[in-house]
Amino acid sequence: MITVNHVSLSFGKRVLFDEVNLSFSKGNCYGVIGANGAGKSTFLKILSGEIDPSKGTIDITPGERMAVLKQNHFEFDESTVLNTVLMGHQPLWKVMHERESIYSKEDFSEADGMRAAELEAEFGEMGGYTAESDAGTLLGELGVKEDYHQSLMKDIPGNFKLRVLLAQALFGNPDILILDEPTNDLDVETISWLENFLADYENIVIVVSHDRHFLDAVCTHVADVDRQKIKIYTGNYTFWYESSQLAARQLSDKNKKMEDKRKDLLEFIARFSANASKSKQATSRKKALEKLVIEDIEPSNRRYPGIIFKQDREVGNQVLNVEKLSKRAEDGRMLFRDINFSVSKGDKIAFFAKDHLALTSFFQIINGEMNADGGKYEWGTTITKAYLPNDNSKYFETTNINLMDWLRQYVPPTVTDVDEPFLRGFLGKMLFSGDETQKKVGVLSGGEKVRCMLSRMMIQNPNLVILDEPTNHLDLESIQSFNESMIGFKGVVLLTSHDHTFMQTVANRVIELTPNGIIDRLMSFDEYLEDERVKQVRAEMYMQAESVRS
Repeated sequence: MITVNHVSLSFGKRVLFDEVNLSFSKGNCYGVIGANGAGKSTFLKILSGEIDPSKGTIDITPGERMAVLKQNHFEFDESTVLNTVLMGHQPLWKVMHERESIYSKEDFSEADGMRAAELEAEFGEMGGYTAESDAGTLLGELGVKEDYHQSLMKDIPGNFKLRVLLAQALFGNPDILILDEPTNDLDVETISWLENFLADYENIVIVVSHDRHFLDAVCTHVADVDRQKIKIYTGNYTFWYESSQLAARQLSDKNKKMEDKRKDLLEFIARFSANASKSKQATSRKKALEKLVIEDIEPSNRRYPGIIFKQDREVGNQVLNVEKLSKRAEDGRMLFRDINFSVSKGDKIAFFAKDHLALTSFFQIINGEMNADGGKYEWGTTITKAYLPNDNSKYFETTNINLMDWLRQYVPPTVTDVDEPFLRGFLGKMLFSGDETQKKVGVLSGGEKVRCMLSRMMIQNPNLVILDEPTNHLDLESIQSFNESMIGFKGVVLLTSHDHTFMQTVANRVIELTPNGIIDRLMSFDEYLEDERVKQVRAEMYMQAESVRS
């Protein structure tokens, strides 16, 4: 168990945490959520001992081992990949080194022999005799090929470093596992493996993630960081969100009787509990929900942006036609080749690829920002599109203008009455109110820039939106609002995202770009990932592409 006692943390006059008291118990996974800047990652650093609180203590049950996902990708540059993983179990690593040091002595004494015997016993109890093979298996399951296991960390591809550090944290079954954004740079298959691993994990897991699908798959509890406090709620992220929204609606309904409100909440818990029994964490999550006290469900204090897209005109029958489109990367590798498809009215398409550069390049091409190597595309005459790029830096090159003047640049020429209330309305929907509208764009955070881009898109009244990683830099509140907006949007959506829930809930069609053509299916994202015929086609296409490249 890990206990937080009266923890407070201040930076000058800014109070991040004030008298926080919590306990984390074995067998549970806690998802730490909160707005950007609320202190989620800082809280994990307090738990791990990296940062000392201004006041209070962190108590861990004696003898329990904590493992933390490291964020410094260069810390282990001079170590081999396999050794980096083994270092995750520090007591074992120390025994290994002392054991090797004794056995390498030329003048091996009787005392050395006795100490060696003690170390052998410790080594065996810690699983030392299978440690290297266990570490190798873990690396393989995380997608790090055996060819890299004896390589130095500095010599492996950058996107593999997080996987090695993740293996380091997971290695040796730690009693307390602390993970800050563990799904970054992981593909769909590896994230699925990690979800299954953590769902079966019997010790304490405390995780920060913006991936709602991941939080739903692994969490039994949510630790909500809000207004300098942290409160633990039973259930995963979706349960927390939906129950808090239900509680907020009930709070505003003054005419509804208390017993009716209680009945609605009980029905909601029962429905969610039934769904929980189908999940991989069935036992622990169902038990947690069964112990839930109805009074524990409270409305959230969160502010959600108002992301509302209105179409100036309805989409016509011709939307987008793509013929034989091809593109290579600068290093010569084929991103996609001979892409042929048409977009139809009512389509919401999830674009998918093993190489994300293929997706970004494709979106840049159909937006006229990059030339294809071959082929063509044609937009329908009724289409008014709005594009959210992966990299929005070019929109903020002029840093000394305020948000009002920045947004004014993007008002369509058809809109004639562009006064201050008109602009404030769009910025206000994105939670920029009062004096914040006079903020210079040069000081905006990544999340604030994305919210500005959403204001820019909404003001265009598009009937088609193109989204390249729309959830990047956004907090969970903005992601949730954006997701719901796209579900309800009446126009066409072309999107790609690492946010599994976004892809699953919005798209009714999936197109995968490969170096050897496309796979195009009318189905949901989950159906696409689980379809055995699709898996076979994917394997064949990538195998053909690999043989062509070699």
